[in-house]
Amino acid sequence: MRDFKGKTAVVTGAASGIGRAMCDVFADAGMNIVMADVEAPLLEAACGEIVERGHEAIAVVTDVSDAEQVERLAAKAQERFGAVHVVCNNAGVFTGGLTWEVPVKEYDWLLKVNVWGVIHGIRTFVPLLAKQDCEAHIVNTASMAAVTTMPYVGAYHMTKHAVLALSESLYHELTLSGSKIKVSVLCPEEVATRIGAAERNRPAELTEHGDYEASPERAAVFDAMKALEDGGLDPRVLAERTLAGIRDDRFYILSEDKWRETANIRLEDVRQGRNPTFAPPV
Repeated sequence: MRDFKGKTAVVTGAASGIGRAMCDVFADAGMNIVMADVEAPLLEAACGEIVERGHEAIAVVTDVSDAEQVERLAAKAQERFGAVHVVCNNAGVFTGGLTWEVPVKEYDWLLKVNVWGVIHGIRTFVPLLAKQDCEAHIVNTASMAAVTTMPYVGAYHMTKHAVLALSESLYHELTLSGSKIKVSVLCPEEVATRIGAAERNRPAELTEHGDYEASPERAAVFDAMKALEDGGLDPRVLAERTLAGIRDDRFYILSEDKWRETANIRLEDVRQGRNPTFAPPV
C-alpha cells in the first residue's frame, strides 16, 4: 500500500504507547483514524487531540477480549468512514514472574487480551476487508519476545509467540488465496510505554485475591518494566517503522538492535538442535 491519504486505519490499544503513536503517524499520512481502547478517559482525550490537529478520528471504547465489542468496533468504523484499509491489532498487557508462580488468572488475562484480542480482530476484520475487495493491510503487534525466550517472563513470551505463529499462518492463507489483504507482524523491543502498568485495566474477575507473596524475580521484572517508561525507545519510532512496513509490504517488522542478535542465537539453537542458550540482549 503506497497511498494512505483518505484511507481508514483501525488501531486497538490506541489510547497510549505504540497504539497512540500509530494513530498520530497514520493521521499525519492523511488517514482517517478509528481509535479503540479499554481506557475510556485517556482514549477520548487522545482522540480529541488528533481531531484538534485537523484530522478525522473517532474513539470507540473496546475490550478486545470480547468478540462482540470488536464486532461493534468494526461496525462503528464502517458507519463513520465506510471502508477500512488498515487494521492494527495492537492492544496488549504484561505480567512477569516465575512460570509456576504467575497466578492462573494472570495467565487467563494475558491470553484474553494478547491472543484472543488478535483472534477477534482477525475473525472480525478479515471477512470485512475481503468483501471490500480492495487493497488492505493487517498489522498484528507481537514483540521481540515472539522470536526469543527469556526467564521470568514466560507467560508474556508465550502469548507473543502465539501472535507470531497465527500471523504467519494468516499470511500463508491470504497469499495462497490471492487476496488483496497483506499482513505484517510488529515486533517491538524495549519501548517507552506503560505496558508494565497494564494492571490498571485488569478486570476484577481476572484479579487474584487473597495472600500472594511475589518472588524477587517477579519484583525485578516489574522494576525493569517501570524503568522503560522513561528509558525506552520513543513509541513513534515503532509507529513510523509500521507505516514503512505497510508501504513496503514487509511481513516481519523487527528490531535491528541487540534483540536481533538474541533472536539469531535462538534460531541457531533450533537449527542445530542444541539446548537453549541464555543470551539476554545486553
